[in-house]
Amino acid sequence: MTKENLNPFEIAQQQISEAGKYISLDPAIEEILKQPKRVLEVTFPVRMDDGTVRVFKGIRSQHNDAIGPYKGGVRYHPDVTVDEVKALSMWMTFKCGVVGLPYGGGKGGVICNPKELSQGELQRISRAYIEAIAPIIGPDKDIPAPDVYTNAQVMAWMMDAYSRLQGSNQFGVVTGKPIVVGGSLGREKATAQGCVFVIIKAAEKLGLDLKGAAVAIQGYGNVGSQAAFLLNQLGCKIVALSDSRGGIYNPDGIDLDKVSEHKSSTGSCVNLPGSRSITNAELLELPVDILIPAALENQITADNAARVKAKVVAEAANGPTTPEASRILYANGITVIPDILANAGGVTVSYFEWVQNLMHYYWSEEEVFEKLRTNMYNAFDNVYAASQQHQVDLRTGAYIVAISRIAEAIKVRGYA
Repeated sequence: MTKENLNPFEIAQQQISEAGKYISLDPAIEEILKQPKRVLEVTFPVRMDDGTVRVFKGIRSQHNDAIGPYKGGVRYHPDVTVDEVKALSMWMTFKCGVVGLPYGGGKGGVICNPKELSQGELQRISRAYIEAIAPIIGPDKDIPAPDVYTNAQVMAWMMDAYSRLQGSNQFGVVTGKPIVVGGSLGREKATAQGCVFVIIKAAEKLGLDLKGAAVAIQGYGNVGSQAAFLLNQLGCKIVALSDSRGGIYNPDGIDLDKVSEHKSSTGSCVNLPGSRSITNAELLELPVDILIPAALENQITADNAARVKAKVVAEAANGPTTPEASRILYANGITVIPDILANAGGVTVSYFEWVQNLMHYYWSEEEVFEKLRTNMYNAFDNVYAASQQHQVDLRTGAYIVAISRIAEAIKVRGYA
């Protein structure tokens, strides 16, 4: 079997070409969309706790701003690459496009290992990175957010660093902040809640009763654990969970409160009493109704896609299914809710946070989730309609919706 090409930037470009065929996309617009508008690479010195100075490298990719400011997270990871950040900025453009947000895509990264850094070092890195990219960001230009190994505290430092440069509070420069400095209620649960909203809609279309539906979740972190509890409340039976150390399986259902207790005492869900140990790979092939990959990219590939038995795959993670695997799942009648739709609840509530910052008026959690539900339901309906019209999978349908919208903006602005 030939090895799939898994360069994320090339995958993103392929997805544009694939969707473009169905809407007779102008070749000039296709070329515009296949490259970021701007990629900034910066280096900045940081004094470490031991008194030495280390030079770090940071990246910010700004893909397209035809519809609005750039929007997207900043990740701290030793393996951050320019191609990865470029691809992620492109996917953010389409994620914002599919849920109808007035944003284009951006993404950033700092090459570092946050597990080896103290809080003080993380703060100095965060401030130095924002100072280095400050000329190209701002509430009306580019609005960063948390991503891998960054969080609300990191966003607070970044917001403060930018505010000091501007000489006034600029809460709207980043999202995912603590509530006390302009964060939005509901932001922490937003990605999981958005994912559950589109699972509800997919179940309606498929005639799948969520009461008693068996669910497996790969990646029991923030999003995976919250999705588990939300689905449990709807009557779903969570039968398998996993984290980086491995997984657990009980076809009769897993008690989530016991998982929480076990994970807080052992650091993992592995070896939960009353469950069978399984690998992350085995979890993907279980006989379940709903599979939620909420961990890393490239988990469902050409090698294992034919063994996936779920009726619905909801991609809470970014890029968990490779292009070849997507084709296999579609051929086998499995409904895949693509990442740019399934995990767009996070960026949607980030948009709500930004709007609240600009208005200096803040909403209750109930208002946030009601607006999120409306947005996710509408987005699913649009994607489903496009997939039916063109007889394609939901992923291609999502790209058709997003690219059509962006292409229209590019055209009316006279770029092409």
